[in-house]
Amino acid sequence: MVKLSVVMEIPSKESVKKGEPLNRALDIVVSAGALLVLAPVFGTIAALVWVEDRGPILFSQQRVGQGGKCFPFYKFRSMVPHAETLKKNLQAQNEATGPIFKMKNDPRITRIGRTLRRYSLDELPQLWNVLRGDMSLVGPRPHLPSEIESYDNYPIERLSVTPGLICLREVMGRSTLTFEEWIALDLEYVRTRSFWLNLSILLRAIPAILKGDGAY
Repeated sequence: MVKLSVVMEIPSKESVKKGEPLNRALDIVVSAGALLVLAPVFGTIAALVWVEDRGPILFSQQRVGQGGKCFPFYKFRSMVPHAETLKKNLQAQNEATGPIFKMKNDPRITRIGRTLRRYSLDELPQLWNVLRGDMSLVGPRPHLPSEIESYDNYPIERLSVTPGLICLREVMGRSTLTFEEWIALDLEYVRTRSFWLNLSILLRAIPAILKGDGAY
């Protein structure tokens, strides 16, 4: 559990649960169906990741979920196996604002990893997180514990809902947005979320992801 400074009022239980049964049903149906239908895609990506450098296929790390509870977060590995070790030497080249690290031409990203990231294919294993209930199809993207703890006055309201595979920023600019803009969009989603908003974001995310704009 991550320790947080409360800077915003947490929504009521009634507000948090608004539309939850429908949203959870959508999560289960879509994630289970996608895992079955995309099984050949999973196999192909796994083979490509392994063939490039014979390293691990999946990348796992702890992320912060609803209520500050941490959970194992999965992705197809898109960086060299020792990427976290190399990160400290690249800090001066960080192009992102806030506590996050992003580089448009990050040298740690593998050849197949660059394609996976451009079209968000590296995120596909999180469908398992959705099916498990750690994540939802739509919601604020889960942060690392270190990102939350290093950000002054982190809005705990953001953690009042289940984190998502796709968020509002996926259709509003992706990595071109600042960290503060990410947070603002996440809070807008938390305060206005509904089953129909989730469905709208999912539909709008499809062309945004296929275009690959703003992703790195």
